[in-house]
Amino acid sequence: MWQVRMYGLIFMMLFVSCKGNQSVQDPPDLDSLGEKENYIILHIQETVYFNSDFKRYLKLSLGDEYQNLSPLSLSRLVDNFLEEKLLLAEARNQETVLSWEEKKEYLAKQSSSSVIEGESWESDEDGIELLFDQLLVEKYTYTLVKGIEVEDEEIQEYYEENKKEFLLPERVKVSQILLPNEEKAVEILESLEDGDSVEFKRTARAQSIGVEASKGGEMGVFALGQLPDEMEKAIFALREGEMSPVLESSYGFHIFRLDSRYEPELIPLDQAAMTIKMKILSHKVKNRIDRQVEKLKNSLEWEFYDQNLYFPYQRTPNE
Repeated sequence: MWQVRMYGLIFMMLFVSCKGNQSVQDPPDLDSLGEKENYIILHIQETVYFNSDFKRYLKLSLGDEYQNLSPLSLSRLVDNFLEEKLLLAEARNQETVLSWEEKKEYLAKQSSSSVIEGESWESDEDGIELLFDQLLVEKYTYTLVKGIEVEDEEIQEYYEENKKEFLLPERVKVSQILLPNEEKAVEILESLEDGDSVEFKRTARAQSIGVEASKGGEMGVFALGQLPDEMEKAIFALREGEMSPVLESSYGFHIFRLDSRYEPELIPLDQAAMTIKMKILSHKVKNRIDRQVEKLKNSLEWEFYDQNLYFPYQRTPNE
């Protein structure tokens, strides 16, 4: 069912990352979680949530990586947890329900994902219930944002105001011959003094030990910052059709040829339009959900007990 996939897309746009910057602080002692596992951290209407519920949320979202998170990262994730539970409460208030077909498709998708990642959750009834809660939130938020559209005029305006985002820098197309010893590399370089493309490709196929040898040594197109410094300096200093001196690296001895140089250019609007549309759509969706969350914070009965968390909660700067 396409709706289930769309719910997931909306949810991913909202909750896929922590809010705020990452911290270099040490993760909290997990013994604190054990001691406070049954402490209430959130109360929304008639439902209470414990540290153990937040732990399950973290494990479902991040696997065992949650154990390495700093208090700042955990604080932003518990903010997400709170917002998700407010949306869940309102979904139930609005009598949003999941059909059996939606549940079945969602479980099939999660089961396939868990097999790929080597996880097992099918026997975890609480884990399955949490998955269904998340799907219910996704379905509810979809009803809030499904009418959002991005007009062509908005795409055009964004493109005109942010052209530097779509400016491709100077790039070079590079080929190489990689050899295991310097003597052989010097010998081949001397035999290719005129830099002829056809002869360079033939030699690369016959002599190079690089992974791109079967393609005539073609490495691809690169901008500044995409190659190791020493290689980059040598390659970008070349003229089209010119070869570099023999350069040594941990891989062996390289002979580079600059096949083509591409000047900076602006990606045309028709090629940038889909990227711009998704960026604007994501911004609109987030804004609408953020407004709804703020509305729910003012209309629902809820209490957040940050002092009961197993880590020191850190508020956002604007709080």
